[in-house]
Amino acid sequence: MKENLPAIQRPAVLRLAVPVPLYQLFDYAPPPEFPADCACIGARFEIKFGRQTLIGICIETDPDEPHPEPKPAQRLLDVQPLLDAPALRLGQWLADYYHHPIGEVLPLLLPPMLRRAVTLDEAVPSRTVRAYRRTRLDAAQQEALAAELKRSPKKRAALEHLDQGPQTRLELLEQGFSSPTLNALLKLSAIEAFETELADPPAGARTPAPSAAVTAAPLILNAQQEQAVSAITARLGTFQPFLLDGVTGSGKTEVYLRVIEALLGRAGQALVLIPEIALTPQTQARFQARFTATACLHSQVADRERLRIWQGCRDGSISVLIGTRSAALLPFAQLGLIIVDEEHDASYTQLDGLRYSARDLAVKRAADSGVPLVLGSATPALESIRNADAGRYQRLELNERAGGARFPEMQLLDIRGQRLHDGLSPPLLREIRAHLDSGAQVLIFINRRGYAPSLICSRCGTVLECPACERPLTYHRRRGEQRGSLQCHHCGRQQPEPERCPACTHPNLTPVGIGTQRSELALRERFPDVTVHRIDRDTARSKQRLEAQFAAINRGQPAILVGTQILAKGHHFPHVTLVALLNADAGLTAPDFRAGERTAQLITQVAGRAGRAERPGQVTIQTLQPEQPLLRALIQAGYRGFARSELERREAAGLPPYAAMLLLRAEAAQAADAEGLLRWLLRQVRNRLHGTELLGPVPAPQPKLANRYRFQLLGLHPNRGPLHALARELLATLSSDAARPHLRRVRWSIDIDPYDSL
Repeated sequence: MKENLPAIQRPAVLRLAVPVPLYQLFDYAPPPEFPADCACIGARFEIKFGRQTLIGICIETDPDEPHPEPKPAQRLLDVQPLLDAPALRLGQWLADYYHHPIGEVLPLLLPPMLRRAVTLDEAVPSRTVRAYRRTRLDAAQQEALAAELKRSPKKRAALEHLDQGPQTRLELLEQGFSSPTLNALLKLSAIEAFETELADPPAGARTPAPSAAVTAAPLILNAQQEQAVSAITARLGTFQPFLLDGVTGSGKTEVYLRVIEALLGRAGQALVLIPEIALTPQTQARFQARFTATACLHSQVADRERLRIWQGCRDGSISVLIGTRSAALLPFAQLGLIIVDEEHDASYTQLDGLRYSARDLAVKRAADSGVPLVLGSATPALESIRNADAGRYQRLELNERAGGARFPEMQLLDIRGQRLHDGLSPPLLREIRAHLDSGAQVLIFINRRGYAPSLICSRCGTVLECPACERPLTYHRRRGEQRGSLQCHHCGRQQPEPERCPACTHPNLTPVGIGTQRSELALRERFPDVTVHRIDRDTARSKQRLEAQFAAINRGQPAILVGTQILAKGHHFPHVTLVALLNADAGLTAPDFRAGERTAQLITQVAGRAGRAERPGQVTIQTLQPEQPLLRALIQAGYRGFARSELERREAAGLPPYAAMLLLRAEAAQAADAEGLLRWLLRQVRNRLHGTELLGPVPAPQPKLANRYRFQLLGLHPNRGPLHALARELLATLSSDAARPHLRRVRWSIDIDPYDSL
């Protein structure tokens, strides 16, 4: 037995997780300059990996069977490890559960700036930042600027924003103004750049006040809301999942706020997950009106601000974090509560790389931290309903709309045989006019962006397709444009609208179908006396434009809102009294067993935007299938009635949530290569299925994407254990030497609990 050893001894070998798509760890020797008392585990090391310089994260020292001659690491980046033991355990669980290389998982737990070869001190932003302000121009400069602003609404909007006073570069970028716009204004001498000190404290890293609640007064709760708040606050400090099953407009957000208020009195931190960036402005405003030390994380947050937020959550100076999917990966000093709003939403599922569910990760983190989890939705996922039925979640119901608002009346409008005007039937047009004349607002829902889903030759019938995906190109045309463009919504390909058919050279190419752009133009023509707001992924890219639209809508003037499912998620539009769904039938024909569930959720969520204040609401669903059982069930029994019948159907078919599922995908430039890999793999594991039903290989529902052909194997088992055992068998076989000839031209991925099989 060795005696008199120092508390921390210099290791001989570092076992590192390296960000490469390999299911193994790599041994390195410590770098030449290495502190003897360094705690290595969780620290980053700069290493040479082949010809690359990469960042490895240490997860073990002096392993039992080390590499006999490990190469030395280049440099230690962290004297104090960035990933503590809970973070490393979380990363290992993600790697094990989703069968993804640990070296690609651990960097996701760090902000982007710390995934590079910089120390934390080097990455921390300087207190001096770049800012911009307006300049004085002479007459000639003003004339040139005025001409430029007529051509560029973006530059005009940026200048109007700077009229309010100087702004830092980060603030302008977060408002949706791009670097090219700012650089162009600098060249025009319309603005000037200068250096300034950051205000103290920086955004997202404020020290919480002794009491986190601030001036905004809480709303009065009804009895069901009171019961929900009491039930959740009673379990603070212990793990308990709650399903807050509340109808649209029932005041779920106020329940969240009250529970967080109780938590902050105990100096805990709250993580609030929301599905879409479009929800962040209004959600952030409501939370910041009630609490200090609130931060918001989403895809448009700049890297330096991400680092500040990561530090603030880690050191406890941020009390409430509101964020989209990736916020579930952040560290917390004293996590006390996790809330997942709109828990059913598909946006919580990552569809590439590490294919994880942020909702399921939230369950895991709440269990590990011993804190309550609140899953809120008006249309819970069938998995969550099943967990509540089995007693794993405690169900809290909110059956009444807050403030005494009434539920909207729903009706199916049979449009068979009717002549539609840009997708709008004559009865619907009359309803729209009646609601606008009464001073109300109208929401038109159509879940297709662009002008039309396809462009077709009127002579030969050729449909213009994306050559890389073999799917129709979506036709886009903005107001005032003579010619539009064609875009593939699958691979991103774009091209100008051709003047003639590429097959027969006929000049008449006809847009077929309805998208949000076409609906917007048609509504502007038919209702020129009101403002039409289009809200879809194309318009939501600018945070500033989105906030401006919501502000205009909330002023309450008669208006028409037209948009995609972005409008369906959590928004409160108190002046909307009519909601019309133009293409509710489309989702029913998708080749996925979840199609009915998704369609029912979408219809219910969109319908919930109507009648949320004192005025009654109406929901009109245009349909070519008025006898369709799903639509009838929704009208007659609501979402809960639909969910019961759908659960019975899933149980009889042996589908989730009554079975665990995995999906193994393969794609290649030649279809035979992708299919061949899966057929070879199936032969190798046929006697090691662990009771799992393995279906395929078959072409994916979308068989070609970005010039690559896609095939898949689907695995089903009533229990997760055998399914994970099969996943390990598949990975071991794919990692063997025998697999190399089959993998030369094929990419593959494995998806556990897949939400989307397309």
